[in-house]
Amino acid sequence: MNRIRKSAAVVALLGALSAACAVAETAPLHDPGVWQKHQLNFYFMGFTSVYSCDGLADKLKRLLILSGARPDSTSQPGACAMGFGHPDKLAQAELTFYTLAPAAGATADGQPVEGTWRPVSFAARSPRELGLGDCELVEQFTEKVLPLFATRKLDNHTTCVPHQESGSVINLSFESFAAAPGAPAQARTVR
Repeated sequence: MNRIRKSAAVVALLGALSAACAVAETAPLHDPGVWQKHQLNFYFMGFTSVYSCDGLADKLKRLLILSGARPDSTSQPGACAMGFGHPDKLAQAELTFYTLAPAAGATADGQPVEGTWRPVSFAARSPRELGLGDCELVEQFTEKVLPLFATRKLDNHTTCVPHQESGSVINLSFESFAAAPGAPAQARTVR
């Protein structure tokens, strides 16, 4: 009987340790980060798609938020020759957005915010508003805007064929340092 109790105790202990290890492996690691403010005039010139300035601003805001920018980031239509709602060969948008940088590498006096690395990926119809016609926009976003984010494990296999959607592929994935769930979205920003 004593051996049975010891065996049951060992099994219970091993079960508890196994459960604790599983929780430790799946629990996201949180690190301190600070918000950094960015302002950018984004000019788009593509061969396949043409955007109105307001349409470009809407797409860019969606890409910013999905990439880990703070939800209060703004993307405003720039000064376009064709006016509101009309496609323009040189569409532009004025971006003001906040990205979270790991506090260890940041030179800021901002209040620390809990951050975590989270996976992000873009493909045709993921998010659903993103189509193959947006291939050149994703390319330019990757070149001009994504370097302002704290990212790692960048895997970019986006290939755009000018003047046609056929043969174009949107395939971009990375990890972005973003606010952890439940972390305050508003904190002092770095200027």
